[in-house]
Amino acid sequence: MSMTRADADPSAIWNFRLLSHHELNGFGGMGEGLSIQIAKDGRRILWSAHESAPKNFTGIDVTDPRALKVVVQTSLPQQHMRSNSLEVVGDTMVVAYQTQQVGQQPAGFEIFDISRPEEPRSVAFFDASGPHSRGVHQLWFCDGEYVHMAAGAADFQPRNPKDHQCYRTVDIRDPTRPREVGRWWLPGTREGDAAPPPERHGGRWDSGFRAHNTNVYPQRPDRAYLGYLDAGMIVLDIADKANPKVVSRWDNSPPYYGFTHTVLPLFERDLLVVTDESTVDGGADWPKMIWMVDNRDETRPVPISTCPMPDVAAYAKRGGRCGAHNLHENVPLPTSWFSDQVVIGTFFNGGLRAFDISDPYRPSEIAHFVPAAPRNAPTGAIQINDVFVDERGIVYTVDRHLGGLYVLEMDF
Repeated sequence: MSMTRADADPSAIWNFRLLSHHELNGFGGMGEGLSIQIAKDGRRILWSAHESAPKNFTGIDVTDPRALKVVVQTSLPQQHMRSNSLEVVGDTMVVAYQTQQVGQQPAGFEIFDISRPEEPRSVAFFDASGPHSRGVHQLWFCDGEYVHMAAGAADFQPRNPKDHQCYRTVDIRDPTRPREVGRWWLPGTREGDAAPPPERHGGRWDSGFRAHNTNVYPQRPDRAYLGYLDAGMIVLDIADKANPKVVSRWDNSPPYYGFTHTVLPLFERDLLVVTDESTVDGGADWPKMIWMVDNRDETRPVPISTCPMPDVAAYAKRGGRCGAHNLHENVPLPTSWFSDQVVIGTFFNGGLRAFDISDPYRPSEIAHFVPAAPRNAPTGAIQINDVFVDERGIVYTVDRHLGGLYVLEMDF
């Protein structure tokens, strides 16, 4: 690998140090679910959801980040499923299930007891299938009590089939009997709404008005921070979980191309970090960026800057997607690194990138990691999909197709 600042090179690393790489037994296509468990015997297990069938999730012993060991790898019950998202609290893991088409099963989420990491045991399944549902795309589970998720439902019929996911909250304080306690969708997107349908983006840029990331933090347990694709960023008041209410909405598209993915609040700084996901190969939806948003008045969020982007001329024709995706989300768990001065995000063929946001009006890039294309990569390039940083400062990042897991140290 080239150790260089010149990130237009086919592979480059700057201010990160590569500790190890694992192709995960030939099933290295990984989704957006990365979470750490400290097992009863002291081992540190990284749990990772797969992007697509046939595998469901993999548990990797990362106690020594230079000597990775797969401890378990499970298969999905159906080829038309994906897991993509998971979270761990203690010895409980919740895994999302999404199907390729509406009406297929199983679709929802499954709760596992992982007290014996080599032998995950199913505790319960929450069914989110239905004639207009593909199940659960993403979930957020950090307090041991509630699952917040982007999901369809048996009784949710969208006016447009692209709007099939709403925000749902499920109480799992009794993990054997999960039950829904709240739901919200963009007014006008459900059949029977009094509100008119939203104006669509049109053509290839119509990605749908539906929930994606659904983050809730202990600093403000009465707020949910939603990436809502073509509806932009939405902040909900969930003090009454049964009746969420809109606090604010910020939407940059048009003129941009939608697909707002992640909203990361930095509470002490009155800032929001917001990503839009690149979803089209070849940079056709360029630029998909990381935005800095002033949230001093939470009813009126104001964009103030964007993080520097990789050079589009160098990356657009490299293969696959080219632009922003997800962030390390400061997951509120003891096993997660926290920073409100540094943002670490994934950029598909642009790799992994870190930014100093101490001056939120002038973010600057301080590190990147762009691995070479994995063997037999279908796009001919890396597609870095997700990132998680543990409390030791060890960075875990994954490839969307074949590359598996890369483990890094920060050198900044």
